[in-house]
Amino acid sequence: MNPRATPTLFVPAPSLTDRAYAEIEELIITLKLAPGSAVSESDLQTWLGIGRTPIREALHRLAREKLVTILPRRGIIVSAIDIRQQLLLLELRREIERLIARSAARRASEEERAQFVALADHFGRASKANDDVTFMRVDREFNVLCSRASHNEFAENAMGLIHSLSRRFWYAHHRVAGVMPLTATLHASIARAIASRDEERAGKASDRLLDAIEKFTKGVVDRR
Repeated sequence: MNPRATPTLFVPAPSLTDRAYAEIEELIITLKLAPGSAVSESDLQTWLGIGRTPIREALHRLAREKLVTILPRRGIIVSAIDIRQQLLLLELRREIERLIARSAARRASEEERAQFVALADHFGRASKANDDVTFMRVDREFNVLCSRASHNEFAENAMGLIHSLSRRFWYAHHRVAGVMPLTATLHASIARAIASRDEERAGKASDRLLDAIEKFTKGVVDRR
């Protein structure tokens, strides 16, 4: 079966490279491309119907985010999941996500606030349906929108190196812990706080999400 990813929920990717990145990232995060597996540019071209140059550019971006390792003349390897690395990522993620949530609540445009309301509704439906794939797609849109609405390019660049690894780790282990509905609900709370211009509530909602993710991560480590 062709493992092609489903397009994102909202505005289509503005370039073929962005589309290639989004679709390959989803294949990796949802474990359709398993950790440690090998993949070639030609395979990805066939699966996604996208040319070599956008695929190559997307893979270099994924390599910077440590989701793949590019071995010259040997191919592309999907990176392994490092469980204990996640706790180190969370230390940084907590501080930057709080900053981004508060900044987005303060600086988001009216159009962006309307998009946050729509995302909160999507999170709510994913929570009720316990639909993890839809949640992951909405989560990616949410992360992109938060970073853009914060109008802080340095925080945005930092989060780009964290989110994909964190999302794959969560997807790989969430079924055992049964945390999907709660995680979606906590994301919706951040989205609504940003939409309502409540900077303090957005920061606190971000902390509640990271509290839950840290508890989840420590639970995974303890089970090992």
